[in-house]
Parts: sequence; C-alpha cells; structure tokens
Amino acid sequence: MLEDALGSSPTTCNCLPFPWTSNEQVSDLVSKIESHGGTKKNDKELTRGEKSVAYSHRWPVLRHGTRAPNFRLKATTDKIISLDEFRLSPLVLVFYPADFSPVCGDEVTLFNEVLPEFSRFNAQLLGISVDNIWSHKAFSEARNLRFPLLSDFRPKGEVARKYGVFAEQDDTAQRALFVIDGNGIIRWSYVSPNEVNPGVNGVLAELESLAAEESQEGGPDIKNRVI
Repeated sequence: MLEDALGSSPTTCNCLPFPWTSNEQVSDLVSKIESHGGTKKNDKELTRGEKSVAYSHRWPVLRHGTRAPNFRLKATTDKIISLDEFRLSPLVLVFYPADFSPVCGDEVTLFNEVLPEFSRFNAQLLGISVDNIWSHKAFSEARNLRFPLLSDFRPKGEVARKYGVFAEQDDTAQRALFVIDGNGIIRWSYVSPNEVNPGVNGVLAELESLAAEESQEGGPDIKNRVI
C-alpha cells in the first residue's frame, strides 16, 4: 500500500528545530554549546542529535512565508539548475546529508516512488547535498532516480546555509524538506534528525493544501498548469 510507504512526517510545520524538543530543552542545549565555546573540539559531551538541535536553533531553518533564496547548482558537468526555472509550479527541495548512506538511500528512493503523486500537482522535485556531481551520478544510477540531484559542493554548503540547514558540526546538509510555491515563497519546511527518514506525507499534504487554496481563491489550478 502506498500509505504504508509514505512515512510519518508531520502535516504542519513545527516552529522548533525538531518536533520532539521543547523550548526549554533547546535552550538548555544551546547553553551547553555556548558554555563550551561552541567548537567541535569542546562540545564532545553532547550527542550528535543534541548538537543538531542546538546548532539548528542558532541558525534556524527558513519557515513558512519566507521568500526562497535563489540558487544555481550543477546537476551534471554541463547542466546548471536554478530556482528561477520553477516559478510557474510548486517545487520540493530535499536536502540530505550524503549519497550512499542508508537513510539517505531509503529517503530518495521513497520520493522516487511517489513521483506520480507529485505530478498530480505539477510539482517538481530536486535533491540537494554537498556531494560532488560524480558521486551524484553514481548514486542516481544505483537508485534509478528520475529526478535531479544538485551538487552544493563549491562553495561547500552555500545553498544549505542560505536555507538554514547546513550542519556545521558534520560539514553536511541536514535532512530537510521544503515546499516552495509558484511565486517562490516557502510554504512548508521540516528538519528531521539525520537518522530518521521523514517520509513524504508532510510534503503531499502541503501540495494538496496549496492546490485547494489556489482553487478557492479563483487562481490558476496548480494541477492543470503547464510549464
């Protein structure tokens, strides 16, 4: 069943870095980071998950209503893709830590399997990590992916930083999802712990909501738009 494969991401954007943290927990973690100088060398007593929460709080992910920063990234040696190319339709950005890691492989495979669902809303999908284009090529071929993987490699993590999802302590992108509407506005975002596959439910719910909203407002129906 498709529903069994979709995962368990939330249908609404949580304003905390991760849904399982409270403001008090985040403040405590940030205090730990700051009391140790906030360096890789001195914050060893924190777990990887704790550091991800604290760093995300200090450099928060872009949220609903924010204009999505433009980017130009390589998809192949001779192809560059920019955000401006997707101004007429919804766009889903999937930031992930690394090619060939187990959770990342499962996540991109899941998104690949539900591409027909995205087509119902004329939504486009892009994967982004700090891996180089050759790694992306091998990873895409190994997983038979039917959507582009963009290389945020040079300068490393520049686009992930713009979206507030670069993990300084790991030197990779965080596992993050963004839904951007046809006007270039972020409508939904979510950051998952690196070890957790966030699924696609939250993305599909926001695309459904976006389509319904535009239909009610009398605007062009996303499902019927042609690029």
